[in-house]
Amino acid sequence: MQREQRFVESGALTWEDLGGGLKRQILTFDDNLMMVKVAFEAGGVGALHTHPHTQMSYVESGRFTIHIDGVDRELAAGDAYYIPPHEPHGAVCLEAGVLIDVFTPMRADFVS
Repeated sequence: MQREQRFVESGALTWEDLGGGLKRQILTFDDNLMMVKVAFEAGGVGALHTHPHTQMSYVESGRFTIHIDGVDRELAAGDAYYIPPHEPHGAVCLEAGVLIDVFTPMRADFVS
C-alpha cells in the first residue's frame, strides 16, 4: 500500500486477513480519499458499525445483504450504495464476492 499511488496493480498488493471470511486490500489513498477492496467468503459478515467517514461502495461480484440505518437491501454485482457519516451499517455475504469501498476522508485507522 502506498499513499497517492497513481496506478494500482491489485495482484501486486498484499491482503490483510480480517477474520470471519473477510480480507482487505488498500488500493490507494491520500488525506481526502481512500479506495479499498474487501473480499468476502459466503457467510462472511461485515459487523454493524459506524464511522465519521462518508462511504460509497460498489458490488464488484457476489451477492450481499446490505444494512444501512435500519434498512436491509439485497444487492448483487453492478449495484452500489451510499452511507452518510455516522449511520450504522453492515453487510452479510450471501454469495462469495468483492466490495469496492471508497471513503472520504481516508480511513487513517486502516493504515496505522
